[in-house]
Amino acid sequence: MHEITLYGRQGCHLCEDARRIIEKVASDLGVSWREVDIDTDPELREKYGEMIPVTLVDGVQHDYWRVDESRLRAACGG
Repeated sequence: MHEITLYGRQGCHLCEDARRIIEKVASDLGVSWREVDIDTDPELREKYGEMIPVTLVDGVQHDYWRVDESRLRAACGG
């Protein structure tokens, strides 16, 4: 079973776009996902601050700035 993680922050329009795609793919494929606000953790803010949204699949960085639905589906076995 795959898991998608979205690193983002409040007020980020690219994060909102990524969230919509991730919600759709996760729902279609029965994959779990979670969202983490990087502003709640100084380490994450330092690591991902200029790259958000950042998408991980199974803990491995998959995309940043934009989420490609086809690539995400393929990475999740769909």
